[in-house]
Amino acid sequence: MNFDFDETNRHIVSINISEEKGTTKTPVETAVINEYGVEGDAHSGKWHRQVSLLAKEDIDKFSFVDAKQRPFKPGEFAENLTTAGIDFTKVALLDRFVIGEAELEVSQIGKVCHGNECAIFVEVGKCVMPKSGIFTRVIKGGAISVNDKIEYHPRTLKIKVITLSDRASAGEYEDRSGPRIKEILEDYFEGKRWHVEYYYTLIPDSEEKLLNELNKSAGEGIDILFTTGGTGIGPHDITPDVVIKFADKIIPGIMESIRLKFGEIIPSALLSRSVAAIKEQTIIYCLPGSVKAVSDYTTEILRTMEHSILMLHGLGH
Repeated sequence: MNFDFDETNRHIVSINISEEKGTTKTPVETAVINEYGVEGDAHSGKWHRQVSLLAKEDIDKFSFVDAKQRPFKPGEFAENLTTAGIDFTKVALLDRFVIGEAELEVSQIGKVCHGNECAIFVEVGKCVMPKSGIFTRVIKGGAISVNDKIEYHPRTLKIKVITLSDRASAGEYEDRSGPRIKEILEDYFEGKRWHVEYYYTLIPDSEEKLLNELNKSAGEGIDILFTTGGTGIGPHDITPDVVIKFADKIIPGIMESIRLKFGEIIPSALLSRSVAAIKEQTIIYCLPGSVKAVSDYTTEILRTMEHSILMLHGLGH
């Protein structure tokens, strides 16, 4: 049996609703998506898992491979929309689906199986929804019908690195700190469910040029912005001062924790004035200029970065 995804024919195979949670859903030909989810469905409400989706291809593969010829029908896994042509293993958080006038945003990938409270798990010993199911929240409502086309819009996570250095920008030496940040981030995101794009710029230690880059980055929809250089106490160290004036919010705990951790080993690390901040939906991390420092700082920042992204978009609280 063919389980391949025909991405040229993305559409709704089945719309499924139930009046009670914990039960299989019943297929219907049409439905209305409102601000809470699918009208008449028990899972709709003021939360982040308003509309669930599962691919017919994954159901078929589960039926004939994992469940060993036990056919499952749309709605048996309690998904609201059974789809065709979308490989949900390639979908990332904050991606969007447009179905007619309705628009959905991916808010959760997979779920924890209910185990012995799940009839399918009890019967087969496993379930497809935890691995292949997608949950979304409603961005815009509208009427939907079986066989409606589904537009898939991947959401790129934009990350930018700005190096501040008079000497490097003048060509006196090669910037190694900016590329090191990118290298660490690439390793971190390898295999993760994000569509990542990287941007880089090198400027002198100039308040005017940094402010221009900050404004430009916010206008371009940069999600995560790293600066490196200019965080010390020297006469040309202006990066934190500019960022603090530019930002809407400061996140003091991140850099305080890093300074304390590495200050125990290298007391001079306590002189760093690095800051973490928010401008609208852009997270800004100001790091020192040395290669070792950006390695240490970036590694620590990665512990909370994804959660910070989700919180800025109203998820992950």
